[in-house]
Amino acid sequence: MSQKKTRPVNDPYEIWEGPAGFQWNVLKKYQKPENEAKNPYARWFVAAKSDMTDGQWEYGDTYVSDIKRYGVRVK
Repeated sequence: MSQKKTRPVNDPYEIWEGPAGFQWNVLKKYQKPENEAKNPYARWFVAAKSDMTDGQWEYGDTYVSDIKRYGVRVK
C-alpha cells in the first residue's frame, strides 16, 4: 500500500538498517508494493543517518532497490 501522508521522523512507516551505521526511516511511499516491484526507479521519501552524517538526519528520496539491497527491515 502506498502511504499518502508524510510521517514524522520519530514515527516512520518502516525502519531499515544497513552497514556503516545506516538507518533509513521511511516517511512516505509513492507506489503500491506490486508497482514498486516492477519499477527499478521506485523511490521512498526517507530520513537517513549514518556514521558519515555525524548522527544527523538527511531527508530525501532514495531508491527502494538500494534500501532493500543494503538494508534489513527492523520495524
